[in-house]
Amino acid sequence: MIPAIVLAAGKSSRMGRPKATLPLDGGDTFLTRIVRTFTDAGVEDVVVVVGHDADAILASYANVESVAARARFVDNPDYEQGQLSSLLAGLRVVDRPGVVAILMTLVDVPLVSTATVRAVIERYRNTRAPIVRPIHDDRHGHPVLIDRSLFDALRHAEPSTGAKPIIRANVSAAGDVQVDDPGAFADADTPDDYEEMRRRL
Repeated sequence: MIPAIVLAAGKSSRMGRPKATLPLDGGDTFLTRIVRTFTDAGVEDVVVVVGHDADAILASYANVESVAARARFVDNPDYEQGQLSSLLAGLRVVDRPGVVAILMTLVDVPLVSTATVRAVIERYRNTRAPIVRPIHDDRHGHPVLIDRSLFDALRHAEPSTGAKPIIRANVSAAGDVQVDDPGAFADADTPDDYEEMRRRL
């Protein structure tokens, strides 16, 4: 089993409102689009980690009936300590016998395609690479798959540096999946980024 963890606990201070609730086309929000993509790709367990503005995010999500039952939510009271705290909060919920790896993504990368998620999972099943991620030229995107062998390293990582050093130390040619999917690399941190994303849609 390969569950997914969506990190949506941050303050979204540059955006000025919760990124998870930002609307996209077709009635989706950033968060509902991500959950829909994972479930359409065959991911059976999607956990969303919330913190700042959790009530607003939950209310927004509940308004989209078609995805309402497809995710579990976990509150991270320590979200101000950084993304690693949210990743570990999600890991505590999903880790159980039979889980061989996790998929991790950020809520501000909502346009990744179902095909990319499937390609990442398929590459992992074929190679068992410890880190699998979509790449295009010199860019790397989301979701990132992390093998179970690295869970303890995540649990003992420095909060100030987070998961990035562990991911960088374990990337490989076997785990890099070339994709032609702009959505895997498109994030939105500011209102201008968001408007540009909507124009592309």
